[in-house]
Order: sequence, then structure tokens, then C-alpha cells
Amino acid sequence: MSRLTVPKTYKLYIGGTFPRSESGRTYEVVAADGAFLANAAQASRKDARDAVVAARAAVGGWVGATAYNRGQVIYRIAELLEGRRAQFVDEIQSSEGVTAAEAGAQVDLAIDVWVWYAGWADKYAQVAGNANPVSGPYFNLSVPEPTGVVAAVAPQGVTGGSLLGLVSVLAPIVVSGNTVVVVADERAPLSAISLSEVLATSDVPGGVINMLTGSPAEIMPWLASHADVNALDLTGAGSIDGAKGETWVDLQLAAAETLKRVVAPVAGIPRPALERITAFVETKTVWHTKSML
Repeated sequence: MSRLTVPKTYKLYIGGTFPRSESGRTYEVVAADGAFLANAAQASRKDARDAVVAARAAVGGWVGATAYNRGQVIYRIAELLEGRRAQFVDEIQSSEGVTAAEAGAQVDLAIDVWVWYAGWADKYAQVAGNANPVSGPYFNLSVPEPTGVVAAVAPQGVTGGSLLGLVSVLAPIVVSGNTVVVVADERAPLSAISLSEVLATSDVPGGVINMLTGSPAEIMPWLASHADVNALDLTGAGSIDGAKGETWVDLQLAAAETLKRVVAPVAGIPRPALERITAFVETKTVWHTKSML
């Protein structure tokens, strides 16, 4: 007996919950051949502001976790993603128009990225920090600390990259203790919200990762100028153009008004690198008098 299909309406992921956009707007997500796949929430300025509030509230608890514990939490994401591999392969295959083998390879790489950064969680500080030689009876130590709330845009429209591009942006931001508001690939957001479901059932505290779907050109200017956002990751912003012709350079200028650290766009999907972790940390230098005894 035939039955009606039940198309899914995807929601946002803010503060560990799945709200609809406060504007009530959605947009159609279509397959590579133009077939309807699902409805996705179209995030608004208010949704972006709510996500920043949630990210700020989560900073204390996430920074307060030990580096070893953050590594365990991030590794758990990889475990759950592995368990739902078939779902992600199907979503990527339908939305990107790639083969099952290509979709599977992307999911496997995304899992490997989580594992790679999990391994750095309690090690990057030893590489990025150091004891400084100084003249005088002092210890002088430099240690990296997370910068706070980061707003990011995932790579947009990269075939074979809707999940991998998103993970490659998220993992290096959160591994050091930052929280993040990220705008997913507008054209292929299905795997992003499915990843949110993985996050919601993992050990990641609510608010550490906040996922918005919709138009980066509409959302990113508000995040770039938001005074409670500490850093801006424009990795996927090179291909977006706003209704008024704004480009990633305009976003960088907006960020400068509040002295944000900015990571410029890259072509394609960034490879795992220690430099992507250290891009979102600040260095604190501590002086301590040596005992004269």
C-alpha cells in the first residue's frame, strides 16, 4: 500500500534546543535535480542575537571544563556521527547530487576531523604556550586562552563539502573552549541540522555550538557588528554577496568597529591545522617572582 511521504521541517539549534525562526520564515531545500527535499528555517537577525546570548551563557562552563574533558566530549561527537553514518550519507547524496561513495567519503573525513581536533585538546597549549627567558629573578610564562564567542560561516556551495566544511570550521573553534554561532551552507543545510541532533544527544553543553540556517548575506552583517561577539571566522564568506552588494571585506570592516579578531575566507574546505586552533585564542603572559631561598 502506498503512503504519503512526511517531509521534514528542519529547525534552528540554539542553546541546546530546536526553535523555529522567530520570524516564522522557512525556505525550500531542493536536491541537485531540483526535487523538493525539506523545509529549513530561515534565521533572522533576532535568531542570531538569541544565538549569541546562548553562546555567551555557555562560555563559563565550557572554558571551565578541563582540556582533557573537552577532548572526550569532542571525541563523543565523532562516535555518534559514526553511528548515524547512513543517515548523513543519504542526506549528502540527495542534496549535493554526489554518489554514495563520495558522500560516504565526506562523512568519514568529517568524523576524522573531529577525532583529529579531539586529540589536540590537551596538547595545543604546550605547543602554543611557552616559558619565556627574561632578565631577572622571575618566571615568565605565556599560555593560550580561548577568545570567547566566535561567529562563523561555513563554506557555501562547495560540492562534497556541506558536512565536512561545517565540521572543519566548528571543531578548531570549540576545542580550545570557545563557543560558536555558525551559519550553515544555505544550499545544503540538511546535514548541518542533523549534526545538531547529534550534538543535542552528545555531551556537548547547550549553547556551546549554535546552528543557524538561511542566508549568510542576511545574518552575517549582524553577527560581524555584534558587540558581544569576540571573533569572526569568515572561512566560507568568500562566495556570499548581500542584497546591497556587501562582501566579506564589508564584514571585516564591521568587525573592526568592535575590535574582533577576524579569520579571512579560504577557497574550498580548510584542512585540519594547529593554526586554526590558535587563530581563536589569546595569549596571557604571567610573571612570578622566583624564590630567593
